[in-house]
Amino acid sequence: MDYLKFRADKIFTGREFLDKNKVLITDEKGMIENIVDEEEAGDDMQVFRGILTPGFINCHCHLELSHLKGLIPERTGLVDFVWNILQLRHFPEEEILAAIELAENEMLKNGIVATGDICNTTFSARQKSQNNLHYYNFIEVSGFMPQFAEKRFKQAVEVSAQLEAISHRSSSIVPHAAYSVSEELFQLINQSSEGKICTIHNQETHEENKFFQTGESDLKRIYQLLNVDISFHRPSGISSLQTYLPLLKDVSSLILVHNTFTSEEDLKFMNQESLAGNQIFYWCLCPNANLYIENALPPIDLFRQYQCAIVLGTDSLASNYGLSVLDEMKTIMEHYPALSQSEVMRWATLNGAEALKIADTFGSLKQGKRPGILCIDENFRSVKRLV
Repeated sequence: MDYLKFRADKIFTGREFLDKNKVLITDEKGMIENIVDEEEAGDDMQVFRGILTPGFINCHCHLELSHLKGLIPERTGLVDFVWNILQLRHFPEEEILAAIELAENEMLKNGIVATGDICNTTFSARQKSQNNLHYYNFIEVSGFMPQFAEKRFKQAVEVSAQLEAISHRSSSIVPHAAYSVSEELFQLINQSSEGKICTIHNQETHEENKFFQTGESDLKRIYQLLNVDISFHRPSGISSLQTYLPLLKDVSSLILVHNTFTSEEDLKFMNQESLAGNQIFYWCLCPNANLYIENALPPIDLFRQYQCAIVLGTDSLASNYGLSVLDEMKTIMEHYPALSQSEVMRWATLNGAEALKIADTFGSLKQGKRPGILCIDENFRSVKRLV
């Protein structure tokens, strides 16, 4: 068997940096064989400038919105952004499929090896069936009117079955957001979630918390524009997170996405819930999308203070300039320069693999894994895929 041997200025294992004199050895397909000292590696070594790292895990994306790139203005705030999505997402199918293919190619070029993808339709199935990337499909369902809960859930079940049949990828039925899912629909989702990964858009705007704390929120404008009467809604008096989490009590693993307006009180609540219910929570940050929509960033220092398991996502091309986990890392480092590179890189690799339950293959340079091998610039400016 022929082996590939890689040496660079640094090697990041998914957990930590190794000494400079280490050499990574893989087989021709990229399966990790060993990491050895340079003097033990022998000849035919490939030498690179930068950092060798496992491939990146994108824990939150919307491939089927890729055709909306550049169509929605920046910094509109979430309400107007959501309204734009509702108005613009219905394009000819061939344009949607072509945009999905280009978006996947962009992720591949940017070193992404696995993606948690939000699906409202089966449009992405054909591309996923080519197995260029590992996908976990999150079949997103919404509906704030209680009387439509069963119908919406049944539609999601049908989309899930079709996607699994075509793409041969695992899937979960998941809620869109607290403000767009009725209690009845949450209950149906919860009943289907045992042993599966769940995800939800969480506290992406301050208006989401206000919707539950006081009821006076700009989010009500979405329902006014849709001509939907939600006068039945009664505020809980607490944050959105503290309102909906008890409705997902059977979920063992939950990826909360965005978290731009999550508070310390919320994190204390989550710690209590984790201990009481044996639940695992992952906090997915999509900083470039947060800046694009709300011009705000999540409280990363607060998440670190509470030892939250952080992962990264790109969100969609409707809300971002590209699909690059490396760009998300770069934005985080620019705004939080005290963070160490190794910590942020772990969010992008091993943490993400653990969140999507694929750490047996991806996320770290461990013998027997095929995580993808990248070489990135030490300032997070460029990426090259090696295997």
